[in-house]
Amino acid sequence: MSVDELHPGPDGFFGIRFESIGGLGAHLAGQMLGEAGVLRQGLNGSHFSSYGSEKKGTPVKSFVRFCAPDRAIRTNSPVETPQVVAVFHEALAKSMDLTAGLVPDGVLVVNTSTTPDETRERFHLRSGTVATVDALGIAVEEKTRVNTAMLGAVVRFCPFIDPGLMRDQIRDTFSRRHPEVVEANIRTFDRGYAEVEQTTVRAEGVTPSPPVRAQPSFGYLQAPIGGAILEPANSIAKDMSGSRQGFIPALDLDKCVHCGLCDIVCPDLCLVWEEEPTDDGGFAVKLRGIDYRFCKGCRKCVDDCPTGALTEIREEEGWADANTVPLYPALETAGAR
Repeated sequence: MSVDELHPGPDGFFGIRFESIGGLGAHLAGQMLGEAGVLRQGLNGSHFSSYGSEKKGTPVKSFVRFCAPDRAIRTNSPVETPQVVAVFHEALAKSMDLTAGLVPDGVLVVNTSTTPDETRERFHLRSGTVATVDALGIAVEEKTRVNTAMLGAVVRFCPFIDPGLMRDQIRDTFSRRHPEVVEANIRTFDRGYAEVEQTTVRAEGVTPSPPVRAQPSFGYLQAPIGGAILEPANSIAKDMSGSRQGFIPALDLDKCVHCGLCDIVCPDLCLVWEEEPTDDGGFAVKLRGIDYRFCKGCRKCVDDCPTGALTEIREEEGWADANTVPLYPALETAGAR
């Protein structure tokens, strides 16, 4: 099947946009997809990614364009009206419109454990196809990353990409540096392709939300009061879920011996300690909980906990808010007044 048979956009290209955070492998997934289409199937195509400080947890966008071999690609601009949007990290929806520019009959692929209908409601998609795959769960079971599972789901909705040739590309890519994970990533790809679920809605007269373009830096006329940074994980919103990679530490106080090793390795000082009086008139410092508003989910505390009081769990919507212990309770009280 050719790209032209899939009715590419008015610009003549079939566009794919990956929405992710650093550490989940979206850039590599886009690179492998582009190479499979161009080098193995003879399509014209291009790939590039957009990211900032290259740190884990920071937003990443990866773009892939395909077109027929007789058409030239003379642009490296972001894909603003994609046919497919793949969301590697659903918490990003809290801070940005991930479906911006998606064509009305396009496909939204989301890494989530919720159903397609629930996901469609959450992303407010009025027309098109919503596909869900538990890429994180697959990656954990196969001991890989979510990128190859998401790649499998995306290829499912790009019929002009041969899954067999995509497997060959994955095999070649990982064989260069990490041959020991080749077969695990092939399994991850196959499961992402096979385990995707979908729902489709069609509505007349629906126009996509406008593409989101980078805006100039704040000037003195439009800067937020006090220079506040109105993004997740800032001092105002205190929401780190968009930077965590799907897992957080959970504390079982019954197993805790208050040794403090977790606090030594925590880079974010999100562990909450309190002084307690002792029978001899002194005091003891004991761990009371975790303020998840400052936790970026690195789980170094889990690695160093000698008693198993701190364990790694998959983050579910609302769990962190329900289980957080305020790091500065006096400020919470002052804010309430």
